[in-house]
Amino acid sequence: MKVTVYATYDSVEDKVIKDRLVVVVDVLRATSTIITSLANGCKEVIPVVEIEEAMNLSKNYEKDAYLLAGERNALKIEGFDLSNSPAEYTKDMVEDRTIIFTTTNGTKAIRKAEGANEIILGALINAKAVSDYILSRGEDIVFICAGTEGKFSLDDIATVGAIIYRMDDGSGQLKLDDLGLVCRHIYREYKGNLESVFKKSRHYNVLKKANYYNDILYCLKEDMISIVPEYTDGIVKIK
Repeated sequence: MKVTVYATYDSVEDKVIKDRLVVVVDVLRATSTIITSLANGCKEVIPVVEIEEAMNLSKNYEKDAYLLAGERNALKIEGFDLSNSPAEYTKDMVEDRTIIFTTTNGTKAIRKAEGANEIILGALINAKAVSDYILSRGEDIVFICAGTEGKFSLDDIATVGAIIYRMDDGSGQLKLDDLGLVCRHIYREYKGNLESVFKKSRHYNVLKKANYYNDILYCLKEDMISIVPEYTDGIVKIK
């Protein structure tokens, strides 16, 4: 099984993801938040790139059927119902609702994966579920890290490493590219204390400064949710 890892969505080559299984990772916080919302019963998540796109799309729904959600530069968008904090996506808030969702990095990464054969979302909170699903498919895979404003993000790399680590049974069947090897090494070295890696990243410190430290702690939890979200035809639902 060949594993290719892209450090940012900007670096993705369309010809490489074509006909492949793709995993999008934005651990702080978009994919963690989407996974949480689906686990808590939301009907679907629609990831969009622009705020205006989200506002226009909301006009197609009855007032109580949807929530506008997301962030810019880690902060809640003015006039939106929810930010990008997974703590806000409780069952009482999201159950049976459509979430129209836009973030600085994560939703762009999801949309960039369009053209792949299959697109799923990963984070630490569902790392084992994603790993198990990938292994069940037994095909070449591409990881797309959202990164932070077009730059490499250490937290996403460590998260991809967590998924790869769970996939690797030592048989040599995994064929990792160079960045995949780095991902696995980082996770293997720090899996007992991932926060020590995360705290060196820019985005960790942006969130901490914005008083979202509890979100960071939540996103650091491993294997607490067993769902695999799939993005298809513009919508994310549980696979």
